[in-house]
Amino acid sequence: METIHRIAVTLLLALATLSQAQSQTRDCSLAIVTHSPATGQNVCDGKLVHELAIQGHAYEQNQQGLASILALGPGYSEQEALKWFRQSAQRGYASAQVNLAVMFTNGWGTPVNYGEALHWLHAAADQGFSRAYYNLGILYLQGRGVHQDLAEAFRWFQKGADANDSSSEVDLGYLYDQGLGRPRSPTTAARWYRKAANSGNPLGENNLADLYLRGEGLPQSHAEAFRWFQKAAAGGYTGAKIKLGYLYSAGLGTAKDPETAYAWIESAALAGDNRGQYLIPSLQAQLSAAQLQNARTRARQLSGPVQQLTAQAFTP
Repeated sequence: METIHRIAVTLLLALATLSQAQSQTRDCSLAIVTHSPATGQNVCDGKLVHELAIQGHAYEQNQQGLASILALGPGYSEQEALKWFRQSAQRGYASAQVNLAVMFTNGWGTPVNYGEALHWLHAAADQGFSRAYYNLGILYLQGRGVHQDLAEAFRWFQKGADANDSSSEVDLGYLYDQGLGRPRSPTTAARWYRKAANSGNPLGENNLADLYLRGEGLPQSHAEAFRWFQKAAAGGYTGAKIKLGYLYSAGLGTAKDPETAYAWIESAALAGDNRGQYLIPSLQAQLSAAQLQNARTRARQLSGPVQQLTAQAFTP
């Protein structure tokens, strides 16, 4: 089966820790954005967050920007997000600086402006903010706003990986995996993929599984490939769902199960990833009408949250 991976290529809004906010005891989180506030952190309703943002609190201004870009209520818009991110960024809040840079890079609420994006990413990078390192690496990798420079992309991904940013770890592993800007080293790639996988990054889990499947950089193990593809698929990564379906269809690392194989591949298709469709006709031929209906029902249940390569991560 073809390799289905494996590099995060989308600039991400900052999704780091709440350390900056935690250092400001008067600040509070907007639970609908942060999902799980840190222990001891005050949780405010939207009205109070808005009031604190107006008063000039950088953390709450960034929260207002997140609420706006997520369109969490009436009156929110990309332009509102841009306004709040800018105010917070100008007060030196690194998460907002990254978020503002992503707005400029993607042309959300404003014309694309790579100069502004680079300015704010470097401002956050100067504060040691790991998500800024990752985004700078992406710009150099893709040649967006800068000349494409694999060595410079590698440097930024290395800084991000050293700071435990899992997306940087995945992309650093990929550069070693493919020999881009560095001599090819599947063993080193496996080490970085594993580090990202151990922190729960679905793409890292998928890439590590793929190395196990191919036996590159570590001993081939269908059982380990199956285990890591399972984790990545549970995290919503559609490429892993397809690979998991393939393993079930071939009986590699698990018992052969065409019904479950169909369910996983169809789950990926429901999320818009049709790369596994070539397996569907042979799987259908092995299933009864009742099994096929059950597989389709399971596929809908397995669809859940989608984490494609283009998924946006939002950071408080």
